[in-house]
Amino acid sequence: MNTGIKLRKEKVMNKKQMIIEEILKNSERKEFSPEVEKELSGLRKENVEKTVIYIGAGTCGLGAGAGKTLKAVNQYIKEKEIDAEIIKVGCIGLCSAEPLMDIKLPGKNRVSFRNVTANKASQILDNILQDKFSEENVLAQFKQDDQQEWENVPYLNEHFFFAPQKRLVLENCGIIDPVSIDEYIARGGYRALLNTLKTMEPYEVCDLIEKSGLRGRGGGGFPTGKKWKMAQANDADQKYMVCNADEGDPGAFMDRAVIEGDPHKLIEGMAIGAYAIGASKAYVYIRAEYPLAIERLVKAIEKAKEYGLLGKNIFGSEFDLELMIKKGAGAFVCGEETALLHSIEGRRGMPRPRPPYPAASGLFGKPTIINNVETFSNVAGIINKGADWFSSMGTENSKGTKVFALSGRIENTGLIEIPMGTTIRDIIFKIGGGIPGNKKFKSVQMGGPSGGCVTEQNLDIEIDYNSLLSVGAMMGSGGMVVMDETTCMVDVAKYFMDFIQRESCGKCIPCREGTRRMLEILESITTKPIHGNGHDALQRFKGITQLEKLGKVIRETSLCGLGKSAPTPVLSTLRWFREEYEEHVFERTCPAGQCQNLRVFSIDVDKCTGCTACVKKCPTGAIIGARKKPHFIVEDKCISCGSCLETCKFDAILVS
Repeated sequence: MNTGIKLRKEKVMNKKQMIIEEILKNSERKEFSPEVEKELSGLRKENVEKTVIYIGAGTCGLGAGAGKTLKAVNQYIKEKEIDAEIIKVGCIGLCSAEPLMDIKLPGKNRVSFRNVTANKASQILDNILQDKFSEENVLAQFKQDDQQEWENVPYLNEHFFFAPQKRLVLENCGIIDPVSIDEYIARGGYRALLNTLKTMEPYEVCDLIEKSGLRGRGGGGFPTGKKWKMAQANDADQKYMVCNADEGDPGAFMDRAVIEGDPHKLIEGMAIGAYAIGASKAYVYIRAEYPLAIERLVKAIEKAKEYGLLGKNIFGSEFDLELMIKKGAGAFVCGEETALLHSIEGRRGMPRPRPPYPAASGLFGKPTIINNVETFSNVAGIINKGADWFSSMGTENSKGTKVFALSGRIENTGLIEIPMGTTIRDIIFKIGGGIPGNKKFKSVQMGGPSGGCVTEQNLDIEIDYNSLLSVGAMMGSGGMVVMDETTCMVDVAKYFMDFIQRESCGKCIPCREGTRRMLEILESITTKPIHGNGHDALQRFKGITQLEKLGKVIRETSLCGLGKSAPTPVLSTLRWFREEYEEHVFERTCPAGQCQNLRVFSIDVDKCTGCTACVKKCPTGAIIGARKKPHFIVEDKCISCGSCLETCKFDAILVS
């Protein structure tokens, strides 16, 4: 019988390899011998014999300068001739504190430092390697009972950003070496898959996932177990399992961070799902703009194949699975499942009518299940701990946890995972740290370009699929863009409508033409008319009513889910911020001062020297005045281009 053990080609296996082999062969065991447990502790880096330095080298960390920090650390280690191991980890979630550096000394707790730029790394290392401790840049320490703690350093699980969280999907992100399959296995990885293959029938897996209450985390929220059962009941000769890692929403980076930080969790979840529905082939559809995530996923797949966890006859179970990566070109519409399938097939990514649904006729006409990264990353935990464990978290209709990407006008940007039922107020003001600069909270956009906004009066609403819909928002994939009082909601609606209009596949008329017309109306509202007339305000007001009518038509008649949700940002802002639209229409002003084309320019006559530099730059001849005399701006001719503001050397141009 093929045991699936393919750890190394050497005739004699080393001690670590023997330990991993024993774990994989005896995955059902809860406890191992003291010798094995000691080796596992070493693989988990709980007990180390030399210094281990962790660098947060996810995309966000690298963007903040972690690459330079890594170079500085390597140079320091080389110059000081220090025996230390350097490990690149993914994002732990607190992106605003990047670059992050953790240090684990033998016998002591792992301690994390924030904002460690290249010029700070050597000083921090100097102090800690001499068993001294400087509180500068310290974030927290990791609690471990058998290790010496650092005095006056809070534990990570007590930090205000992490304390309210419940990390299931993100439990390993920023903690483990993402390309080390040994460490993943030492932390319990792949035991759920192997135990599933040994002890469960496919229909039992589907039943367990359905009982847990896990719903699709990609935005639709369809019950995962119910979806799997549709494909499992089909006796087709070929079935497919597909992971949607396209993630095209502005402000969303959950899938990218999970794959960069813990790719094996995704692979294990997909393998369990493939077994449950009877699929022998699986695809991860990921946008090509995620090179680091792709690189780590490729390495993880290669290691899983090497260890016999992917491929033919996995651990003698007669279950085969080939896992492939398909790179997407970045089209937003390919986040829609039928368009995604077309793209995998090599065709243009365009939605098709449903039914038939992919579970009946999907990829290459065969039964296909599509879930996103977060959904698959919950599966192994449910198998290991049971359906009741998962369903004990969350609300009546929304079980478990949800990962969100916090961005925008918020103190602590980053990635969080909270139990369903947590209020939006707690997310923004407890975890996120509130609005910077003592600004007033205005709104949070949820669900990306297809989502709506949640206002201050609805901040105490709980995170739940149904409750968010009741206020015109949606869960979506998990993007949360926070806005303060300086944000113009009409401009926000225009931004999202511009994005949606450009990303529309153009297949159906309501989405293709309707979104274009909505964008034209929004542009007219946010642009100051050069030649006004008595009916201009009325026409602009009629534009608002047309926005509502158009939005309802698009929602009711578009072909796919993306088209149906396209007008949501506009309808949501109209619902909660109608007065801002009216000020743009009637007063021709932007209260937040963000709509550049509605800015009013004037000249401070006390500062103007009459140099005529602004006159020469003005494209419409709106500035008049004699040389060496104060100048004036004719408002009816001014197009608010700002060229005078850029040209004036005497700060004489006023903007209101």
